[in-house]
Amino acid sequence: MKKQYIWLFLSILAFAACKKLDQVPESTATREAVFGTESGLRLYSNSFYGMGFLPKNSTSKDAMSDYLAVRSVNNFIRPGAFTSTSDTSWQWRDLRNINYFIENCNDPKVPVAIRNNYLGIARYYRAYFYMEKVKRFGDVPWIGKPLDVNDPKLVAGRDKRELVMDSVLADINFACANITATNDPSRTTVTKYVAYAYKSRICLFEGTYRKYHTELNLQASANTWLDNAASAAKEIMDKGGYSINTAGGAGVSYRQVFTSAAPVAAEVLQSAVADVNLGVLNEANWWWTSGTYGEKASFTRTFINTYLKLDGTPYTNDPSYRTQLFKDEVKNRDLRLKQTIRSGDYKRISNGVQVPAPPVFSYTFTGYQPIKWTLDDMYYDAGALNINAIALFRYAEVLLNYAEAKAELGTLTDAEWASTIGVLRSRAGITGGLNTKPVVADPYLIANYFPGIADPTILEIRRERGIELSLEGFRFSDILRWKRGALMNQEWNGFYVPALNTPMDLNEDGILDVAFFQGTPPTPAVAGVTYVNVSPTIGAAVNSQRLKSNTSGELTWMNEIVRQWDDKMYYYPIPQADLQRNPALGQNAGWQ
Repeated sequence: MKKQYIWLFLSILAFAACKKLDQVPESTATREAVFGTESGLRLYSNSFYGMGFLPKNSTSKDAMSDYLAVRSVNNFIRPGAFTSTSDTSWQWRDLRNINYFIENCNDPKVPVAIRNNYLGIARYYRAYFYMEKVKRFGDVPWIGKPLDVNDPKLVAGRDKRELVMDSVLADINFACANITATNDPSRTTVTKYVAYAYKSRICLFEGTYRKYHTELNLQASANTWLDNAASAAKEIMDKGGYSINTAGGAGVSYRQVFTSAAPVAAEVLQSAVADVNLGVLNEANWWWTSGTYGEKASFTRTFINTYLKLDGTPYTNDPSYRTQLFKDEVKNRDLRLKQTIRSGDYKRISNGVQVPAPPVFSYTFTGYQPIKWTLDDMYYDAGALNINAIALFRYAEVLLNYAEAKAELGTLTDAEWASTIGVLRSRAGITGGLNTKPVVADPYLIANYFPGIADPTILEIRRERGIELSLEGFRFSDILRWKRGALMNQEWNGFYVPALNTPMDLNEDGILDVAFFQGTPPTPAVAGVTYVNVSPTIGAAVNSQRLKSNTSGELTWMNEIVRQWDDKMYYYPIPQADLQRNPALGQNAGWQ
């Protein structure tokens, strides 16, 4: 059996072992058998791999973000709709499993280096566990050992962010120093360079969070974290042997990373791999193509406008961008755009035959329908059937982490720009601005995304991060650390519609695809055209699908629903049930 799937079968066994190890020894799972042999340590450590890395729904993590219009507005950003009774994520079972291993991995029959390797994996996952808790709640209790039922720590208050994050840094540093594997051909396990990649992610988050969240009064320590982010990324850049995938050319090499059944080894450090025989599959097609399943998520036009032209200049420099038709606005753009949404000559496969595949308005609200994670064969649309590997860490993120950390420190050089942002843009077919840092701040980015940022390099790195890592689960965390929660208030807008009752050919294949009307659809209907009602009301109900200027303009979706970011939302509330069990935890500011 392939090693990347062993944890799927053994995680339950290992967890059961940790619950029973203090009881009468059993022939199959004694304390000595687990902690006294390398095979036992390996078995136990496999139980950690289920923490957040299951492939089934790993392609929908950006459902709550500023750049996706979805089926309904998340209660978290609707005034009064989310309370401390809405959250149930104050869970600690994974931590006990990890701490039990750390406390007991001390049998002298196992050589120190081998023990430290598995301790490194355990501490990697403890860092992961706590990083997620800090991102969600801020201050949390630091628990470094398995607790008995009468331990006073169970009724103690929360520890300060500084203490917890220093402990997280100590854990990930130990992992980087002691995990022995530097390469896993299957790209499914935690290696030394995966640990360094995660360290760069942790430290970039914490460094920028401290820099921009001045209310914490931790700005003085921000640069230390940013230095750590840069040095961890540089370790991989100098020694890891990874590169950006360019196989097949600029028109396909980006999307290959997300649709390949086997991880693209040049770029992917770690992934969740599917297997038909084991029933380990993901649901990307189902989630991104179904009109009834998932969130029907589509990009907003405000975000699509950030994709550069192929010459490296902003698309929005041309005033005509506001009224360009969909068929035209997708041309001559960063080639990641056509590998991220349905556009141009994109085709799907139906019963072995390629067919044109423009945006489908039974799914999309904006016209910008994602394809980044979906397989082209329609066979995969009918359920959790996808066989593509889900990248968890890839080299592109490492380059972005390095560039952003250095830019925030004010030390990014032209050569470093070229070896990070330049490399990513070159893969996307962009020809200009690859070798030197930008000197002009894009007014579109300032006006629509980052009004407090004047540094053109930081602006462009944020542009690049949004595009390169779109739909990979980073966006909401980025919004939090940049202190740009107000982006969650942005309208959900779509492509430009010049007139009612005028069918549009979205992919220029000579077949009319969609028309927008008010009142009753025009007759006779044009065969094959999807008619979308954009009347202000349908019956007595407000219609969520509209045109901005009523009879023309950008599509809009659900803009009648109030979205209101409040600074309390940089943290989730402590769930009420847990607060009742332990009042010493205290509630996060602004929540009840």
